[in-house]
Amino acid sequence: MQKILIIEDDPKIAEHLQQYINKYGFESFIVDDFDRVIEDFQKRKPDLVLLDINLPSYDGYYWCRQIRKQSICPVIFISARVGEMDQVMALENGGDDFITKPFHPEIVIAKIRSQLRRAYGEYAVQAQEHVLELEGLKLFPERLELTYKEESVPLSKKEAELIESLIDRYPRVAGREDLLEKLWDDQVYVDENTLNVNITRVRKKMESVGLKGAVETVRGAGYRLTISWLKDDDQ
Repeated sequence: MQKILIIEDDPKIAEHLQQYINKYGFESFIVDDFDRVIEDFQKRKPDLVLLDINLPSYDGYYWCRQIRKQSICPVIFISARVGEMDQVMALENGGDDFITKPFHPEIVIAKIRSQLRRAYGEYAVQAQEHVLELEGLKLFPERLELTYKEESVPLSKKEAELIESLIDRYPRVAGREDLLEKLWDDQVYVDENTLNVNITRVRKKMESVGLKGAVETVRGAGYRLTISWLKDDDQ
């Protein structure tokens, strides 16, 4: 059953959408804490997101950008804003479609089905998923997920790119300059501490699936993966 995440701060509209969506055979979830939108997204792993623009704290454009750092799942904006620029902003910030309020539920369902077909169904590009594997460690860069044995953890786009670079270079060292250039080539200058912070995050993600000490610092050179976890498994 495909899952729909509803990010709408009007409870009546959110519940109306949920009832109608569930009626058509989908499983839907409503975000109720608008400071934890990404946490809900990571927990639910939806196939599609319905996203309002006017939300508490941060608007829908912001949350769409955050979702795009982790996923390419379809995002449909639903808003009372009817200006052309609002629709342009929705698309420019990563949205796939736009529905104006008040809306007819049948239109919402039709657009949901259309986006799901394009992303996963008959209109989707049929290609084998790209997977990188090293001694039982699997990286799924397209879905931004890391797995080892029965454990899995979601990744940010930068974390996935870092791990991919480390796997590609294994057993060689991935140089600091090479990593900085590959991951932040659109920026003129990046503080090296940015790389340190992201490496720390990668190590924590590795540890969360049971791999401690998987990323080794090579002083004066960079970083490399170590398969020392295999020895730990044998003990």
